[in-house]
Amino acid sequence: MFGIVQDDLAAVEKELYSIIQSPVDLVNDISVHLVQAGGKRLRPALYLLCARGATPNQSELLPLAVAIELIHMATLVHDDVIDNAATRRGSPTANARWGNHSSVLTGDYLFAKAFSAVTAGADNHMLRILTDVICTMCEGEIIQLKESFNPEQDEADYRLRVAQKTAEFIAASCELGALSGRMEHSEVVQLREYGYSIGMAFQITDDILDITASAEQIGKPVGNDLRQGIVTLPVIYALKNSPDHAELRQIVVNQVMSDEDVKRGLEIVHGTDAIEYSYAQVHKYLQHARNSLPVTLNSPVRQSLLAVADFVGLRKY
Repeated sequence: MFGIVQDDLAAVEKELYSIIQSPVDLVNDISVHLVQAGGKRLRPALYLLCARGATPNQSELLPLAVAIELIHMATLVHDDVIDNAATRRGSPTANARWGNHSSVLTGDYLFAKAFSAVTAGADNHMLRILTDVICTMCEGEIIQLKESFNPEQDEADYRLRVAQKTAEFIAASCELGALSGRMEHSEVVQLREYGYSIGMAFQITDDILDITASAEQIGKPVGNDLRQGIVTLPVIYALKNSPDHAELRQIVVNQVMSDEDVKRGLEIVHGTDAIEYSYAQVHKYLQHARNSLPVTLNSPVRQSLLAVADFVGLRKY
């Protein structure tokens, strides 16, 4: 999937370890832990792939690719603090090991390092894209927090939240790649649309897996979203269509859910075709992503971006 940018991603990985170095041992320990936790590196990979749609100077791409991943890492560590999460990707979270205060400050440190990385390479327009998308992600998280345990949310509310939390950043990664590759304006717009649709599909799939996958597959407890009062698409669908919608509503508003409450809530969702409906929305977004690719892309880049869409549609983790 990322074969044609494999060397670039290896350089990103090396630079991540270099740029996070701090004379403060605790900052160093937490930052290294976050890098070692790995992840798909989806956002920098998409940035690099979109940049290869033209013929950029590859040495100019590394700082922004690193910055994109640092921003992603910073948002994850902050999310884990907000969610009081104990595990991510099957490993202890930074807040579980070092506490909330140190984790939040290390997230701030990573944000600062991200902008330090791009001071020499990004123009004002690109910096504005990055800062705007960070603001958008924060707004999405605040809305999610405000609407926790609220069963009155509808699909439009959900899609806006998903766009702000996830899709806009993936869209921005693709847009920045296209700009770095000096592509035409119409191509930049198309690749941004591709990234947005990939991001929407990616987050909806995440929300489905929270209900359908095992804890081993997703690296965190099953039903975690429901327990935290995060009302996702399958739950919204079940609240509207299940004969047990009143019981599910009572579970959703319960801010001290027991394991049995969560289990029953998931049973109600599974008793409808909420999962099938949600996957249908994923596939609509993925088809739109495929259709959004510029016809001018060279074949290896097009095939890689199509493979990303296929991966999002099939992933189980």
